[in-house]
Amino acid sequence: MFFDPRFFLVVGPFMLLAFFASMRVKSTFKRYAKVGVRSGMTGAEAARAVARAGGAEVTVERVGGFLSDHYDPRTKTLRLSPEVHDGRSISAIAVGAHEAGHAIQDVQQYAWLGMRSSLVPMTMMGSRSWIWIFIAGMLLQQPALAWVGVILFSFTVIFQLVTLPVEFDASKRAKAVLAEAGIVSSAEEQKGVSDVLGAAAMTYVAGALTAIATLFYYVTLLSGRD
Repeated sequence: MFFDPRFFLVVGPFMLLAFFASMRVKSTFKRYAKVGVRSGMTGAEAARAVARAGGAEVTVERVGGFLSDHYDPRTKTLRLSPEVHDGRSISAIAVGAHEAGHAIQDVQQYAWLGMRSSLVPMTMMGSRSWIWIFIAGMLLQQPALAWVGVILFSFTVIFQLVTLPVEFDASKRAKAVLAEAGIVSSAEEQKGVSDVLGAAAMTYVAGALTAIATLFYYVTLLSGRD
């Protein structure tokens, strides 16, 4: 169970995909971080403008970390990494606008965002405990307990799947407002924004596929199927 080569056959390819997707988003961000925008806006300024255009009132804060950007619906706060908050590049504009897209989803009560938010408590609990419950069930030869662990992990899978439409929609909203407001005005800038957001989207796709493959492995393991 601890060194089952089938795990790497089933899940391994998707783990590699997730690794390459992570490398791609970082390299794409760094490439377009060197390309300025004609508007001269920072990522923080673009995020405020996009949120305001969508009817969302937000607070924008600067936080540490690389690509640690996120929107907190509880406090209506956009937290942007230094490169995004202060940057005047295509990458900074793209990421700042994307996070503002989540704020627009929130104010417009986008159903998938609400569903994802409702899944957070159970997902957090499950992600922390499922593997220990599963291992305990296997060691104690209690299949029912092991199944509880797998069921808890399934909430992580559901969360990953629900995240996909949320992220795609936020990027779609961001690109539309950036073009309408003239924050990005050239074909080169629009392509750069699409490249940055497209690379970021692939990390969510790869994460979802990895989670699905992992769940499939453990379900077949407990079901006694080869």
